[in-house]
Amino acid sequence: MSRAIYLDSRIWCLGIAETLVWAGMYYLFPALLVHWESDLGWSKTELTLAATCALLVSAVVAPKIGGLIDQDAGRWILTGSAALGGVLLLLLTQVQSYPVFFALWIGIGIAMGGCLYEPCFAFLTHRRGIQARSAITMITLMAGFAGTVAFPLCNWIAVSANWQAASGTMAVLILAIAVPLFWFGTRLRAGDVAFDSSAHHSSQGDVTKLRKSALRQTLSRPTYWLLAASFAVLGLNHAIVVTHLLPLLDERGISLASAVLAISLLGPMQVVGRIVMLLTERWIGVITLCGVIFVSIAVGGVFLGLAAVIPVLIYLFVLLQGASHGVVSILRPLVTAHLLGRTGFGTISGAVAVPFVAATALGPSVGSLIWRWGGYDLVVLALIGLALIGLFSFGLAVKISARHPV
Repeated sequence: MSRAIYLDSRIWCLGIAETLVWAGMYYLFPALLVHWESDLGWSKTELTLAATCALLVSAVVAPKIGGLIDQDAGRWILTGSAALGGVLLLLLTQVQSYPVFFALWIGIGIAMGGCLYEPCFAFLTHRRGIQARSAITMITLMAGFAGTVAFPLCNWIAVSANWQAASGTMAVLILAIAVPLFWFGTRLRAGDVAFDSSAHHSSQGDVTKLRKSALRQTLSRPTYWLLAASFAVLGLNHAIVVTHLLPLLDERGISLASAVLAISLLGPMQVVGRIVMLLTERWIGVITLCGVIFVSIAVGGVFLGLAAVIPVLIYLFVLLQGASHGVVSILRPLVTAHLLGRTGFGTISGAVAVPFVAATALGPSVGSLIWRWGGYDLVVLALIGLALIGLFSFGLAVKISARHPV
């Protein structure tokens, strides 16, 4: 990673802003779920349905938001979405009825679709082209600690005061810090190019036509569907792990203290994975690294299955699972650009994100269904199987793309 990235104040602004919106919008829900369940009196199923629908909504709006970023509206999208999310979190502190709670999370889902990783990375790719890789990596190194911030902070405030104070605190952090940082982090400097290479010197109408044409061509290619499917199963895999790891380990006789330690290490291990990627990026290409990720997650699943016999293997599972998932957030836009091209990238990136986010949203429910059918032994097998299916789909996407390059 070039020294210029470390000295670029805009990247630091975006990295801190991403950390806060991830902590305040995405991780707030699992951090406060227990408090809502006991205080509001709604069932866990009702509460998690709101989170699932919020993530599904964020997936639905992703292509439209990507298209707006292609039209050079990224600064307004990122800043405005963060502001919307902060206001909705403030309103959440006053909620008393389930329909209002549900509606607020639908709105937060729209906000997440406009300011989490996907739109931020699409903005960077739109602005910086192939130079976006280092910027994306730098941002994810910072934002990888969002969960580490959210869980202890929200629970400490909720226990010391109440969950309303926790939600309000995250809202204030987003509105007072993340929103202005997004605004400063997306500003142009002298010499910056306003549009990607396909749109430069083109009229707005030409840009729109190019974007729509690129999307149509992409959706007609098998490479897109295979690539989208491969990332979707990774999202499904990780969502099942995050939701079900604690009860899974409990069923296997792992102590509660060890289980809590294991799940708390997932976030830091994501940062470890990103650092390893930084140290090896000169020698390992994005395609090779992505293939390694699928294999690592499958091997990690094997370690998870053996943890009942050899408990220490749970930490090897966490290392492989966390590090691999951390790198995926960087690789997804890079691999998408590599295999599907950069023309209309914001729209194409959004289209790839739809199945990934949808699968992530469905992960908790899918994990519960698999557990109901065959217990957590079947869940572990499913985790391994999903990684192998993803590897097969990704390999086909690369092979077909090589035969029919963009």
